[in-house]
Amino acid sequence: MPFSVTALEGLPMVQPGDDLAALLLAAISRMGLTLTDGDIFCLAQKIVSKAENRQVLLADITAGPEAEALAREVEKDPRMVQLVLDESTDILRKRTGALIVRHKLGFVGANAGIDQSNIDHADGEAALLLPVDPDASAARLREALQRATGKRLGVIITDSHNRPWRLGTIGAAIGSAGVRVLQDHRGGHDIYGRELKVTLINRADAIATAATLMMGETTERLPAALVQGLPPEDTADTAQLINRPLDEDLFR
Repeated sequence: MPFSVTALEGLPMVQPGDDLAALLLAAISRMGLTLTDGDIFCLAQKIVSKAENRQVLLADITAGPEAEALAREVEKDPRMVQLVLDESTDILRKRTGALIVRHKLGFVGANAGIDQSNIDHADGEAALLLPVDPDASAARLREALQRATGKRLGVIITDSHNRPWRLGTIGAAIGSAGVRVLQDHRGGHDIYGRELKVTLINRADAIATAATLMMGETTERLPAALVQGLPPEDTADTAQLINRPLDEDLFR
C-alpha cells in the first residue's frame, strides 16, 4: 500500500511545558495538510524530552565513585557517566569514548540515549535525557490530537539507534500509541507454501526510520513528520513490545 511521509515545517524551538499537540496542528494548518483516519505523527525524542523538561545542567550533577572510576576508564566526563548509570540497568560493553548500556526502558544503546546536541547550553553545559515513559507520552499526545481533530491517529516517538553489526544510525520507535508495533507472520506461509516460523515485522521501527529520513538528524530543524496512507488500526500496542526478552538475548 502506498504511503507518504511529510516533514512538518515551521515548528518553533520547543520549551518546557509546550503543548506539542497545538504546535503540530498549527504546522498542519500552515502547510495546508488534511488529516485522515490512520495518519501517524512521528516526533523526534528531543522535542518530547524538551517539552517534558528532561534537560539537566551538568553543574547540578555530582559523580559518585563508580562514575568517577568508569569515566577514567572510558575517558568521558564523570557527570555524563553518572547520568548514564542513573538511566541504565546494565553496562553491556565499554571502551574509550563509548558506553553500551541497557536503558531502564529496556532497550540497548549508547550512553542511555543521553545527548548534548541540538540543545541550549546558554546556562551552562547541559544534557538531555529520554522521556521517563515514552509510551505514556505518545498516548497523551495521541489523545490530545484525536480530541482536537476527531480523527483516529497514531503517534510514534523516534530516536536514533545503532545496530551491533552495521554502521550508521536509523530511526527507532521508543514510544508508540495507536500503531500496530509488531506484525506477526509466524504460522503463515511464503509464496511457495513453506511455513513461516520466525517472520515478525517491526512496523513501528520501519515507520520511524521512514520518518527520520525526512526529518533529518542534524541541522534540518524538522523534528516531526506526518505519515499518511496506512490503514487506521485499533490497537493497544506500545513500543515496549519491541524489546527482546532477556532470555532470548544471545549477545548479553
